[in-house]
Amino acid sequence: MEPSEASGQRDTQALLSTTQEMELRRRDYHVERPLLNQKQLEELGRWSSVTGTHQWRTWLQCSHARARALLLQYLPVLAWLPRYPVRDWLLGDLLSGLSVAIMQLPQGLAYALLAGLPPVFGLYSSFYPVFIYFLFGTSRHISVGTFAVMSVMVGSVTESLAPDEDFLQDLNSTVNETARDAARVQLASALSVLVGLFQVGLGLVHFGFVVTYLSEPLVHGYTTAASVQVFISQLKYVFGLQLSSRSGPLSIIYTLLEVCWKLPQSVVGTMVTALVAGVVLVVVKLLNDKLQQHLPLPIPGELLTLIGATGISYGVGLKHRFGVDVVGDIPAGLIPPVAPNSQLFAKLVGNAFAIAVVGFAIAISLGKIFALRHGYRVDSNQELVALGLSNLIGGVFQCFPVSCSMSRSLVQESTGGNTQVAGAVSSLFILIIIVKLGELFQDLPKAVLAAAIIVNLKGMLMQFTDICSLWKANRMDLLIWLVTFVATILLNLDLGLAAAVAFSLLLVVFRTQLPHYSILGQVPDTDIYRDVAEYSEAREVPGVKVFRSSATVYFANAELYSDTLKQKCGIDVDRLISRKKKLLKKKELKLKRLLKEEKLQRQAAASKGTSVSINANTSIRDIESNNMEGSKAKVSAGKELEDTAASGQEDAKAPDGSTLKALGLPQPDFHSLVLDLGALSFVDTVCLKSLKNIFRDFREIEVEVYMAACHTPVVTQLEAGHFFDASITKQHLFASVHDAVVFALQHPRSGPVSPVSVTQL
Repeated sequence: MEPSEASGQRDTQALLSTTQEMELRRRDYHVERPLLNQKQLEELGRWSSVTGTHQWRTWLQCSHARARALLLQYLPVLAWLPRYPVRDWLLGDLLSGLSVAIMQLPQGLAYALLAGLPPVFGLYSSFYPVFIYFLFGTSRHISVGTFAVMSVMVGSVTESLAPDEDFLQDLNSTVNETARDAARVQLASALSVLVGLFQVGLGLVHFGFVVTYLSEPLVHGYTTAASVQVFISQLKYVFGLQLSSRSGPLSIIYTLLEVCWKLPQSVVGTMVTALVAGVVLVVVKLLNDKLQQHLPLPIPGELLTLIGATGISYGVGLKHRFGVDVVGDIPAGLIPPVAPNSQLFAKLVGNAFAIAVVGFAIAISLGKIFALRHGYRVDSNQELVALGLSNLIGGVFQCFPVSCSMSRSLVQESTGGNTQVAGAVSSLFILIIIVKLGELFQDLPKAVLAAAIIVNLKGMLMQFTDICSLWKANRMDLLIWLVTFVATILLNLDLGLAAAVAFSLLLVVFRTQLPHYSILGQVPDTDIYRDVAEYSEAREVPGVKVFRSSATVYFANAELYSDTLKQKCGIDVDRLISRKKKLLKKKELKLKRLLKEEKLQRQAAASKGTSVSINANTSIRDIESNNMEGSKAKVSAGKELEDTAASGQEDAKAPDGSTLKALGLPQPDFHSLVLDLGALSFVDTVCLKSLKNIFRDFREIEVEVYMAACHTPVVTQLEAGHFFDASITKQHLFASVHDAVVFALQHPRSGPVSPVSVTQL
């Protein structure tokens, strides 16, 4: 054999032996350690309670570094603007800002109508809040400004508190639009200030987590319902109808019915204008989607449509010849700040809180999406402060509440925007329009703005497809989506949001009230325990029941936990305890009766013996000879009675006298119960009482109870609730289910255990 072949065989044998050895190691792998209850685990790990740090002490510290950190935290522009890479990012931010401004102009005009205000206030709301967010915001890509959902929420407030009916003129029953608009502007600005105060206050107390109560299905259902309300509210501009102002529950249903009722009164010129504008906008959007990779910037379809519609309206005279309603006077220049009317706050507080939460939820959800995509962090509390200051300062300058727009944010990102410099550029462009160019849009038809709003609803209306996806993925989330949608449609936006949040939280409580309960069995050759109903190979350990709940035990489900535990164990615990108590009581009564009879017999025997010794003159020998049999019978009867009573007393004192076996009652087929408490996240007083009752009841039927897999915070809460005492100690609490099972087999409550069963584990 050649050396190369010999070495090859040796290498093959070595490889085979290594593989076989690894296979044997894998097959024989096991971990040996002592069984650990909670007390032993704390001693082994040297557990000690974590001392709480006083956070307020750091808040009150004053130093140069602390002051600088606070300044950079609450004014983030000072942190990133000095390090701004001008050569790399400035061109992209300029192009992005211009693109966003081109979209923001028509949307600002249109969403002001949606809020029930003159269009120029939409331009104000597209300038002041955007610039304020540039200074205080932490997201680099969201576009703050007017948004359809926020505008329709504001519109529901302004139309309910300042309806057209309150401004009718006596002569011809027409609406005094000047007085109505002034009242609605005052309401909207006061609402914006109040929304800003809520958001700033919540941000300063680090209450940004409040948005976590708005789940994704809830937000999608809510925004979809809001888009339906927006669509219906714009029908009066599309058909040129004069509708009554409505608010409150079912208002959108009544509005839709009124639109259908007044369709014969539609203005044909208005319908044609809206139809042509809508078709043009849809075609331009389709072209942008198709040519997205070939165009450096998207075609500004909305701006071109507004310019074209304004020119045609001015040249043809749509208002005078065809009765098409136009925007009207747009004053040039900025207006001075005005203090809000604080007397309106009481009427607006509920709506303001709802708008504050919804606006923040939309902004932070989009902000986190872009932050995750581009690798930076968004501070939710600072976002609350930034949005709050935008609304607060904007309200002083006659703006209505704003949030961020998904469509504009996507454009800002896709056109090369890297920071909020793009937002500052767009706000300056809007400023130029307000100061110089705004009055050029006086002849713009309102039907064109309504068409722009309806076309922009496409993204939110596409959320109806969530119904199919949620039906397949999670029907509980689908239920939240549907309830939110229906409640918002029927109850209006403010009450609908409250009802949706309440239903979502109640559903969480309901799901924890009805968790999945299971009896666990051991997976063969492992220390893993799984539900025997789901794992066919999992086997219950003989003599030990292991019970698990998929949710924490608290006041809402503690009783169900106890009832299900007793049911899963396969024995009527309460009935068995009741029968045991009845038999023990009957035995006690029997013992008392026997003792009483013995006492009477002794008294009778003593009295009879005394009378014989006094009255009889016979000798003891005669008594013995004549009454021997009777005396023996009485003595034997008395002795038997005494023995029975004595045996009853011994049975009562002996530990085996009250056992189920001694009483003739059926015994459970297990001697130990292990409660897997790994799902517990907290305990309350009801949970503590339920666990103590479980220990008491199962010990009554001679079953020892152990607990396993408790987290350290739960153990601390058990100690604080004085759960552990002389009868329940930390030695009844084990580090894992397997430890508890092995200990239960080694220390059965009734009778020894076969060593084979322990070895097999």
